[in-house]
Amino acid sequence: MLITKARMMTALAAILSLGSAQAAETSDQTVEDTIVVTGRYLSIDQLNAVKTPTPILNVPQSLSIVTRAQIEDQAFTSIGDILRYTPGLAVSQGEGHRDSIIIRGNQSTADFFLDGLRDDVQYYRPLYNLEQVEILRGSNALLFGRGGGGGVINRVTKTAQLDEDFAGLNASVDTFGAYQLAGDVNTVLSDTIAFRLNAYGEHLESHRDVFDGERYAINPTFTFDLGARTQAVLSYEYMSDDRVVDRGVPSVSVANGPDAPLEGYRDTFFGDADGNNTTLDASIYRGRVEHTFSDALRGNVTVQYADYDKLYQNIYAAGFDATTDTLTLDGYRDPTTRQNLIIQGNLVGEFATGPFQHTLLLGAEYGDQSTTNARQDTLFAATQDDQISVSLTDPVVVPSYTFTSNVRDRSSDVEFVSLYLQDQIDITDQFKLVLGGRYDRFDVAVLDRLAISPTDDGRRGRVDEEFSPRLGAIYKPAENVSVYVSYAETFLPSSGDQFLTLTTTSEDIEPQRFENTEVGVKWDFAERLSLTTALFRLERGQFTTVDPDDPSIVTLVPGSTTEGFEVQLLGRLTDQWTVNAGYSYLDSTVEGGAFDGNATRQTPENMISIWNEYQATDQLALALGVTYQDSFFVLENNAVEVPDYTRVDAAVFYDLTDQTRLQLNIENLLDEDYFPDAHSNDNISTGKPLNARLTIRHRF
Repeated sequence: MLITKARMMTALAAILSLGSAQAAETSDQTVEDTIVVTGRYLSIDQLNAVKTPTPILNVPQSLSIVTRAQIEDQAFTSIGDILRYTPGLAVSQGEGHRDSIIIRGNQSTADFFLDGLRDDVQYYRPLYNLEQVEILRGSNALLFGRGGGGGVINRVTKTAQLDEDFAGLNASVDTFGAYQLAGDVNTVLSDTIAFRLNAYGEHLESHRDVFDGERYAINPTFTFDLGARTQAVLSYEYMSDDRVVDRGVPSVSVANGPDAPLEGYRDTFFGDADGNNTTLDASIYRGRVEHTFSDALRGNVTVQYADYDKLYQNIYAAGFDATTDTLTLDGYRDPTTRQNLIIQGNLVGEFATGPFQHTLLLGAEYGDQSTTNARQDTLFAATQDDQISVSLTDPVVVPSYTFTSNVRDRSSDVEFVSLYLQDQIDITDQFKLVLGGRYDRFDVAVLDRLAISPTDDGRRGRVDEEFSPRLGAIYKPAENVSVYVSYAETFLPSSGDQFLTLTTTSEDIEPQRFENTEVGVKWDFAERLSLTTALFRLERGQFTTVDPDDPSIVTLVPGSTTEGFEVQLLGRLTDQWTVNAGYSYLDSTVEGGAFDGNATRQTPENMISIWNEYQATDQLALALGVTYQDSFFVLENNAVEVPDYTRVDAAVFYDLTDQTRLQLNIENLLDEDYFPDAHSNDNISTGKPLNARLTIRHRF
């Protein structure tokens, strides 16, 4: 590991205690967490997903906002935890080393954003420094550019506050042996400068044999008041993640099919305890300037540079034969580096033309992304091949192996330029229109070093220029109700969301295109409860999928269609009872080709989630949550089906003082055996058994 557990936790505690002491000297007042959603508005001042000061009721698409309070109350530690309580989204396994999501039947490892800027490297994103997570469903090209066919996830980070000093310290431990320490310190240095430090360290454990890991991060920010109309924010974040790679269990043949996950091996590790490992070192530098030109015109410019260095290597199950009790093992090693430079600017103007009120968004974005990626296959000594068959034992015995020289050695350079314009028009108090479009120029150049020959320089390239429209109409029969219809498009270049799949064949393939049509209703009850519903159809053009029998072969699928319904109820039913309930129905099918009529990968037809929290006394609160996930097929060939499951979670909160809270979260209260997600037909995750996490939070 990069540092020992003791050194990591001791150093972090020392840094945070110093900051906490300084904050305590200047303020004895208890400070609540800053929440970006104020008065049900998403403010441009926070660079959130919609980029304009628009009430949520007036956004013509389905969206969910997960606040800091929700993250803490439900003890979420990952993006995957959040999505299990969000309608319309499912979690994919990500091969044990990255976030991977399924939104409205579309899989992505790149539709992640940080304060509105692209965050498309493959890694597990921490939650320690977030104000909230914004989840927008449906095509989002106008606001975010390429990708985002099913939706996007935008993380909003904490920044230094100029109004007061405060500090907080959280510590937690669970029954698996995992523990975490996190802190948040804000100090006002002068009338015009504030400093904030968020930091955390975590030791990872789970029910899986041999799994463990360490990760830590630190995020200092400065806020500068440069006058009555100008503010600047500087931020740096460093992340380190070092963990065992776990890809779950294989499938087993079932008479008359489809096949199913191998049961009875919930804790068994199907890999090499010493060789399955992934590491990440990331540095993200960000500067943002916001300026108010007048009461009707304001803007911002953000510059971000990020440097990522990642290594991923593993042995995993590639097949299982129950008749001979034989397991097939495969593996590889995959180092990746990426440097991202992104510059984004937005202007928002509010004005009138005759009887019509306008909120006009004009934006531009430039990006330069350089990536290197290589792969070395395993070479088993006994077979002199990248695969080997072994008897199924517990633990699995992995024969001796090494790694080959590079079987893939590529680098890519991506340059993109975007211009976007959107007009939100108030025709009357009841009727509003949203009209806009985005122009993207996406230029990718790939160097395939292994393809170089006397007749081939190994260079592949493609330039795509796309226009993506967005149309929406909103009718408000009452101030607290909106009915909307919307249409939006987006695209994904043929180089894929990680830019490395461009070949002599794919460089001639047009981008994958998405069209999302949606109608919905949003209804706020007494400013304490919100109901949102959406009915949608998402059409996806040709896309690629991995051949289940040979992962080195990529198959072109003509397209798919997802039709569905989503509903979410969020807020207070009474002064004591808070609820967050969601349901989604998804019918997602492949259109054309060898898999015509099959279900798309990892798309449960029905998903339900309910989280109830009840304030029993001034000091005591109780919570109960239930999630249900329908069965799903792992890949488009529908050869393996993962069964449905229901999981019950619970929590107890006790306020020891006004500043200190003790919290106990219990996952899988009924100790259900289940399979929550998968990557391929023989990489299926097993769900956590009963687990309790004890947390103490203190606000200075």
